[in-house]
Amino acid sequence: MLTLYHCISARSFRVLWLLEELRLPYDLRVLAFPPRAHDKSFLELNPRGTVPLLIDGETRMTESAAICEYLALRHSPGVLNVGADEADFGAYLNYLHMSDATLTFPQTLVLRYSRFESAERLQPQVVDDYSKWFLSRLRTLEPHLATHEFLCADRFTAADVAVGYALMLAELLGLHAKFTPAVAAYWRRLRTREGFTRALLAQERAAVAQGVSTRPATEASPQR
Repeated sequence: MLTLYHCISARSFRVLWLLEELRLPYDLRVLAFPPRAHDKSFLELNPRGTVPLLIDGETRMTESAAICEYLALRHSPGVLNVGADEADFGAYLNYLHMSDATLTFPQTLVLRYSRFESAERLQPQVVDDYSKWFLSRLRTLEPHLATHEFLCADRFTAADVAVGYALMLAELLGLHAKFTPAVAAYWRRLRTREGFTRALLAQERAAVAQGVSTRPATEASPQR
């Protein structure tokens, strides 16, 4: 069985959401954020101390977008995965990797320098600059989403899950009020999906059962 190590509403939510879309059985291990500070034994499984960590037999993966690509290819060819023989294969891969490198990375700086650093190390200018950086890149999706329901291949794919998490993070950070109209409508569509709702419930139930706070990682007080 697949095992996913996860923190509430952290990047590992991408994987949890996709697992629910795929209806795959999995074992969900919820950790307090950041796990490298709260559970030193986790470093034996993942020396980086980050989530996600997906274990699939002998395979261990720690990059959320790569895990989405892996699961969709192995368990949903031609549906949540876009095949190499499809016209939108390149677009699919581009959106998958854009989700983290372009849309999530700047938000991690917003998060760190608005909430996670000590008072004397907070950096309002960094927060403002990288909020604008994120929103300017996000606006590049507007023309496509104004005429398409999903990102590629005229269907919901793992790319929508990956990009959808970046929009979820933006909402947690209060940046969603500046979404352009088509992006905002797209996010509303994504969050009504049954797989998304099941993932939210799964993380809450697992956290309660395992004695972990249900507060999102964005509201944690990390120890470095």
